[in-house]
Amino acid sequence: MNIVIAMKQVPDLRQIRIRDRRPVLEGVPLLMGDIDRSALAAAVALQVPSPGKRILLSAGDENLEDTAKEALAAGADEAVLVIDRRLGNAGSDFAALVLAEAIRRIDDVGLVLFGEGSADNYSGQVMSRVAAILNWPGIGYVREIRLEDGKAVLTRSLEDREEVLEADLPLVASVVSEIAQPVTPSVTAILKAGRKPKTVWGLADLGLDAPRPPVVETLDQLAPESERRQIVFKSVDEFLAALRAKETP
Repeated sequence: MNIVIAMKQVPDLRQIRIRDRRPVLEGVPLLMGDIDRSALAAAVALQVPSPGKRILLSAGDENLEDTAKEALAAGADEAVLVIDRRLGNAGSDFAALVLAEAIRRIDDVGLVLFGEGSADNYSGQVMSRVAAILNWPGIGYVREIRLEDGKAVLTRSLEDREEVLEADLPLVASVVSEIAQPVTPSVTAILKAGRKPKTVWGLADLGLDAPRPPVVETLDQLAPESERRQIVFKSVDEFLAALRAKETP
């Protein structure tokens, strides 16, 4: 049984600068999101009843191949990439369709893992859309997975409780970051990553045309306004006095 780990290439949030409340993305490197890395670590550690591969799946532009090497070094056995320069601005609905069509073409898929949300817009829609397109069970916010013959037992975290669910395979699940600690690849693993199998498809290979316009249009992305009082405290006593004054009704 093969496990597919869906990855989205995102900008490195630590290197994004803000100018006039808007993110400056020029020159920011692209990488695999932190929750996607946790999903991959969980897939690598998962005990599978029958032999299979951990297959990275991602869709994006030509920069995707460099990011895929990171996942291959971190434990994925092979990569399936859907590359088209027009996918960079695709909406969640079309991205889900692309991933679902790719999953249909991968042999013996028993489990598909997503991060609960991508680091860039965190909509959390794609997992549910893929499950609906494939007509497979879809379960979100999973923090623990156990596989048995033909079934999965999943523990998921909700706001006020935890749920333990059982679902037939194949299924699609989104995981929280606590499910596993991401692995930092060794130098040897990084060198071996370039020799692992990689399949590259275009949209035409999946029977798809150009991306349709997104259902939801992002008009702007604005950082929160922050007011700085620019007060300089010359001692700890001054600072504590100011705090006490602020707390006094």
